[in-house]
Amino acid sequence: MSSAADTAAVAARAASEHDWRFMQLALALGRRGLGRTWPNPAVGAVLVKDGVIIGRGWTQPGGRPHAETEALKRAGKEAKGATLYVTLEPCSHHGKTPPCADAIIRAGVVRVVSALEDVNPDVAGQGYAKLRERGIVVETGLGADEATRAHAGHSRRMREGRPQVLLKLAASSDGKAGLSGRKPVAITGEASRLRVHQMRAEADAILAGIGTVLSDDPHLTCRLPGMFDRSPVRVILDAKLRIPLSTALVGTAREVPVWVFGAQGASPMAEDILKAKGVEVFRVEAKDGRLDLQQVVKALAERGITRLMVEGGPTVAAAFLAADLVDDAALFRSPNEIGMTGISVLEGLPLSALTQSPKLTRVASEMVGDDSLSVYERA
Repeated sequence: MSSAADTAAVAARAASEHDWRFMQLALALGRRGLGRTWPNPAVGAVLVKDGVIIGRGWTQPGGRPHAETEALKRAGKEAKGATLYVTLEPCSHHGKTPPCADAIIRAGVVRVVSALEDVNPDVAGQGYAKLRERGIVVETGLGADEATRAHAGHSRRMREGRPQVLLKLAASSDGKAGLSGRKPVAITGEASRLRVHQMRAEADAILAGIGTVLSDDPHLTCRLPGMFDRSPVRVILDAKLRIPLSTALVGTAREVPVWVFGAQGASPMAEDILKAKGVEVFRVEAKDGRLDLQQVVKALAERGITRLMVEGGPTVAAAFLAADLVDDAALFRSPNEIGMTGISVLEGLPLSALTQSPKLTRVASEMVGDDSLSVYERA
């Protein structure tokens, strides 16, 4: 290889490394918005000129302003001649805000490096096309794997009309989730509990069954210091609308939203009482006292929920698994046993229904304090 070719190859590698570094920053910025931007995706954007970052942005709470316009606002006139790194295709349609593609064109950006095409049919490549028509260089696919995970909820909602579902389970070393009689017991340690609160902060909504509410009286909020405002919408499956008014959930419904799903035939009076307390009630079909989960997740998506964390008891966990509605799973395992009298993590199913499911693949494992954590993704 000639000296000139060597120099060109080194320059190309350096440019590629710079692109990767700036895209990693965009991905990190986008993650700041997880759980706060629904119904919009949590996008990150970085503007770079002559190797210097001149603007950063991420989707703001409630889904707007978008990441690109935030970065452009910070860059100001310096955006002219810059490269934009963004984790999702810039929008090209008029919604509640003007198209980001138009703002990029007006700002004089000359190159856009985008991780992932938006599956939203209102965009779906049209943002890229609009930029290219105006002479802007568009490169796609850098950081696509990471962006696919970050935007999985948005993509699932667009394609299937339901949110991405994360099932969180805590099990003893012998696969139990509680004491006999469904008495609650601490399974995992403090480090795992802190990790779970972080997961809650990144979810749009968290779901549990009425059994968990009656036995544990949970808050289902994010209790990390300074992060209460990152608490997700709390969703309760309660076919008969029998949630007591004295529960922590009902008592705090005006601080953090509580959505209760009941059967079509549940008491109208109970619904009125819950509404008066600030609880929103949804009605779906039920069979043998079990709510139709397909209708539940569809209703959540229609309200804008893209990332649903299921943290209910064994009955709810098994129902979501049996309905093939689990896209990701986080299994925390304690080193301690509960014993034969304990209740299983999955009602009526062995734990292997999750750990050996052909629909799920284990993609990571680590120690969290004294507990182990195994992470699964849809195969």
